[in-house]
Amino acid sequence: MRRAGFHRQHARQGVGSGFKAMVVKLSVAALVLLICTVSLFYSSTGTSNAPSSYRSEIRLAELWNNADSGGWKPSSAPRTHWPPPPTESNGYLRVRCNGGLNQQRSAISNAVLAARIMNATLVLPELDANSFWHDDSGFHGIYDVEHFIKTLRYDVKIVESIPENQKNGKKKKIKALQMRPPRDAPISWYTTDALKKMKEHGAIYLTPFSHRLAEEIDNPEYQRLRCRVNYHALRFKPHIMKLSQSIVDKLRAQGPYMSIHLRFEMDMLSFAGCFDIFTPEEQKILKKYREENFAPKRLVYNERRAIGKCPLTPEEVGLILRALGFDNSTRIYLAAGELFGGERFMNPFRSLFPRLENHSSVENSEELVQNTRGLAGSAVDYMVCLLSDIFMPTYDGPSNFANNLLGHRLYYGFRTTIRPDRKALAPIFIDRENGRTAGFEEAIRKVMLTTNFGEPHKRVSPESFYTNSWPECFCQTSAKNPADRCPPNDILNILDNGLQKEATEQTNSTIS
Repeated sequence: MRRAGFHRQHARQGVGSGFKAMVVKLSVAALVLLICTVSLFYSSTGTSNAPSSYRSEIRLAELWNNADSGGWKPSSAPRTHWPPPPTESNGYLRVRCNGGLNQQRSAISNAVLAARIMNATLVLPELDANSFWHDDSGFHGIYDVEHFIKTLRYDVKIVESIPENQKNGKKKKIKALQMRPPRDAPISWYTTDALKKMKEHGAIYLTPFSHRLAEEIDNPEYQRLRCRVNYHALRFKPHIMKLSQSIVDKLRAQGPYMSIHLRFEMDMLSFAGCFDIFTPEEQKILKKYREENFAPKRLVYNERRAIGKCPLTPEEVGLILRALGFDNSTRIYLAAGELFGGERFMNPFRSLFPRLENHSSVENSEELVQNTRGLAGSAVDYMVCLLSDIFMPTYDGPSNFANNLLGHRLYYGFRTTIRPDRKALAPIFIDRENGRTAGFEEAIRKVMLTTNFGEPHKRVSPESFYTNSWPECFCQTSAKNPADRCPPNDILNILDNGLQKEATEQTNSTIS
């Protein structure tokens, strides 16, 4: 059952007389007062109360349904006065979003927010696909540009390129000043340093633009804007959506399915420093990749493994699922790149769960081959995982794919996720490898009982806002706290009226 757990304290009352009895009574009274004070403190702190993720048992049938919403529903529309972008902006903002598809999604969301903060006109973000995917399709090749601009019309002005400046009858290109924002820069950097240069030059070019705006911002409306970008404006192009839906339909034709992001790939294993389970030749490949791509760091496999810093092996993933009660009839969609170590690591997993699929096995067509290269392939995997009944990331540390999906599935209706606690599970797997197998599955279940399965829960560092946007991007129709109430049903009309009023005032100003 997904219900809150309660802990009871029992006080033993001694029997005595006179002064001793009085002391006992006063102690009990003080304890009661302390409990009431603590209870009052916890009931009054925080803006909202999320349902506890405590459960006494894991019921397989429940996992195939969405998690308990606790009366919350996704909502990223403004709830306070949100004026439309002014007709006159302070200049143009260009950004280059580096990294993979989901790192870029976060960067695009940050770019829109930065433009809003600076009252800037956003130039359609550039996707640095070459360095990661060897793919130059760019924003136009992945996302529906018209939908992106239209969805955000109440928030920022967006253009596809910086227009030429007309001055004294001559056209002149505006050259954007290149700047490198600090990592996780505060809002103040954008309203001072960046804005000053924008006003001086007419345009600025921020590069690179990955993790260049602080995630934790004490302004719920700004956070809701991020959700509007990430979960509404960033829609993949029609051919990607159509192909993704075709794969989902074929999977669902045989019942519900689970998706797993099997992050057992060369880059992540090199990053984590988990080498010892591989052959000497494979270790050389991993170490060489690490030297070429990551900063030097002392990495000892046994130490990393013991604290859960290594990605789960395919076999460990299978053992967790078996302990939770999933059997060999479970259909699993694998979102993964090239598995490092090959079939040697995959065979134990396949023996436990033979019904494994990926986009190539489900949809074997020329259209799939043409539309799943580079970023587009990652986009298809993203959509198939988003729409799956259950999603399980095997390494949600620096994995932007898993982190963004966790956040999107939460927003999409609290869709069930299985999030293994690698640190808590590590000693259980190590004991098994050393021959201590008694109570193995029970120990796995005990750890998993303490994890979150997709319910609303408080965001605690280092969890990212893009992984968990509760409570800012959620609301309750019968909320006790005014800040948690859903916006009015006619919010789009209110925003439309604001936009029209701004345009009318600008027209009148120009005429006069």
